[in-house]
This record gives sequence, structure tokens and C-alpha cells, in this order.
Amino acid sequence: MRTILITGASSGIGRATAELFLGEGWTVGLLARRGEMLEEIAAGHDRAVPLVADVTDPQLVERAFDRFQGRVGRLDVLFNNAGIFAPGGTIDEIALDDWFTTVNVNLNGMFLCARAAFAWMRGQAPQGGRIINNGSIAAHAPRPNSIHYTTTKHAITGLTRSLSLDGRAFGIAAGQIDIGNAQTDMVRGLNERALAEGRTPDPSMAVMDAARSVLHMATLPPEANVLFMTVMATTMPYVGRG
Repeated sequence: MRTILITGASSGIGRATAELFLGEGWTVGLLARRGEMLEEIAAGHDRAVPLVADVTDPQLVERAFDRFQGRVGRLDVLFNNAGIFAPGGTIDEIALDDWFTTVNVNLNGMFLCARAAFAWMRGQAPQGGRIINNGSIAAHAPRPNSIHYTTTKHAITGLTRSLSLDGRAFGIAAGQIDIGNAQTDMVRGLNERALAEGRTPDPSMAVMDAARSVLHMATLPPEANVLFMTVMATTMPYVGRG
């Protein structure tokens, strides 16, 4: 039995990834705040385990991981996916509450879940596992008016590198997937905002293309690891002058 815990599993990339892994025969921990959405995904799947928790709450994260551990015993993969994009603007326009919320979800939440997964993987026998962090193209090239989101995604790159280094002694591999505009509700909202501001929306790709990339990273043998993967809409303006 292969196991994965996915954060932000109730929608978007998290949901698509959960549905793909369930279809591939994995036992999947579904962690998110919206319990009704998790129950909808889990319906008809005896290998789906809804875990209602806010990733910014240390106690709730610990309880969710403990519950999944009680169910499956071993954790093979964490897909550290939960994130938000708060209302944007230049640095002087972004509300401080939106800054703190973005940092709390996108950075603190990923830290807490990686911490819980690392401790579990270090303590299980045999040791080891894989942590996959959801970064972003923003970790390399920012969108306009996104300093809060971009800053957190650069921080995730540091988190990934440190996890990869520190995990070596315990058989824990860490990698980051930087996704360029999968067709999620968040991206659709950003594209609508771009149109409203007179900008051309970036091209996008099917959300399942991102999920399949996570599956590839997750199914590598222990001696191989994708440290960084970029998967994006073919014509999005990431390289070159566009």
C-alpha cells in the first residue's frame, strides 16, 4: 500500500492530484479546511481519508497527521500544496492583513506540514519518504502586483533545498514543482483581473497535467529525486522577452 497526504486537497491542483492518486491505487490523506468538499472527493473510495484541518494551526496539523498515521502506519509522500493568492497591488497598496495571511498559509503552513511529515518519515521503519512542495513560476518570475505571493514562493525554494539537504541522512527526498498556470479557480480569477486591468491573461494548461507531474515525482525510486520541476503552459511568457 502506497500512501500520500495532500494538503489543500479540496480544490484545484490538490483535488486533481488526490483524484489521480486514488485512481492509481494509493491511499490518500485529504487535508483541507472544507470538510464537505473532502467528503465529496472521498465518496466511494475506501482508501481516501478526509482530514479537516487549517494548515496554519500547529495543533490541528499535528492531529491530522496523527489521525492519518493511525490509519495507514507509514507515510510515503507528502504533497505540500495548500496556498492562497490574496488581493494584489504594489507593496504600499497590499493590506497588512493580506500580507500576514499569505505568509501564514503559504509559508508557515508548508513549514508545519513538512515538519510533521519529516518527523514521521524519520521515525518510521524503514526510514524515509518524499516531500513535494508546490512552488510556483513566481519563485522565478513574479506576476505584477504580487509581492506577497512571490515572496512566499521564493521562501519555499529555500525550504525545499534545506529539506533535501537535511533529509539525506534519513532517506527523505524533497523536491519542488513550479507550476505555470494550471486552470484552477485561483488562476481563472487572476486572468479575470488581468483583463479588467487591460492586460493579456497568461496561457494556461489543464490542471490534470500538473497532477500527472506530481505523480511522476512521487513514483520515482528512493535513489532518484526531482529536486525542481517546472511544468507550465507551453506558450506562457516565462522565458525570453515576452
